[in-house]
Amino acid sequence: MADNIKCGLCGNEATVHLTQIVNNKIHKVDLCEACAQKKGVTDPEGFSLADLLAKTNVSFEPKEKQIVCPQCGHSTADFRRTGRLGCSACFEVFEPLLLPVLEDMHPDTYHKGKVPAVALRRQSSESEIRMLKESLQRAVQEEAYEEAARIRDMIHEMEAAVNDVEVSSK
Repeated sequence: MADNIKCGLCGNEATVHLTQIVNNKIHKVDLCEACAQKKGVTDPEGFSLADLLAKTNVSFEPKEKQIVCPQCGHSTADFRRTGRLGCSACFEVFEPLLLPVLEDMHPDTYHKGKVPAVALRRQSSESEIRMLKESLQRAVQEEAYEEAARIRDMIHEMEAAVNDVEVSSK
């Protein structure tokens, strides 16, 4: 680090140097030991770089539209300050803020990894049941009642098998 860097809060010599990248912009905060202690930099639970940046006149988003979760009341400012969501509904409410972050962190915003074999079998069975139900409707429309009865029985057997797998896997 360069010599004689001043604390962004009090002007003393800075010994703690923090860097954060937000929206592809680098934000740096330099603090002296006393200000770092006051701001809780040594305490990971209490430390919030966003809070420090706000106090040093560096803002994340000027005139950003405030979003508030209707379920828990958590706001955009709360999310920016703590980096945490208030409840499960916040994931949908704050989606416009979360998607760019997730896109920067991960190659995709949906899971493309392995799927457990039980889930694959269930998905396959559900797909077959759906196709059988469509065949059942066609058979009824064509008044092929014996065929419809046979398809109906196959559907019942497959649904029972799926339910047995779900019960045994729990």
